[in-house]
Amino acid sequence: MAYWLVKSEPGAWSWDDQVRDGVTAWTGVRNYQASNFLKAMKLGDRCFFYHSVNEKRIVGIVEVVREAYPDPTADDPRWVCPDLKAVCAVPNPVTLADIKADPRLAELPLIRQSRLSVMPMDDASWALICAMAKVTR
Repeated sequence: MAYWLVKSEPGAWSWDDQVRDGVTAWTGVRNYQASNFLKAMKLGDRCFFYHSVNEKRIVGIVEVVREAYPDPTADDPRWVCPDLKAVCAVPNPVTLADIKADPRLAELPLIRQSRLSVMPMDDASWALICAMAKVTR
């Protein structure tokens, strides 16, 4: 299993929206690097759900339940989307400030490429952030 982080503006698509709908197509990604990460996602991979803009915090975990397929919101078939299912809210949301404060997380794309909306997470960083978030699953 691989780990990822996906960002969403809570005013456009929030954790509450994700929970309400259960499974949703992760559409609208129009950055080639982020799109390549979507293409690399496999069934069962887990992603942190990150509220961007004014919140800047990890609020939940989603799971890939359908691998990348053409994004129905795009006119160009090169853009793709996977389907993501809500798994759980994190008991203790982890802020960007929390992440930046831990030197073990200094190399995360979230810090180094802050505008990227989809990014991989290494196993050690995933485990550390899960501990920070008090996630036991």
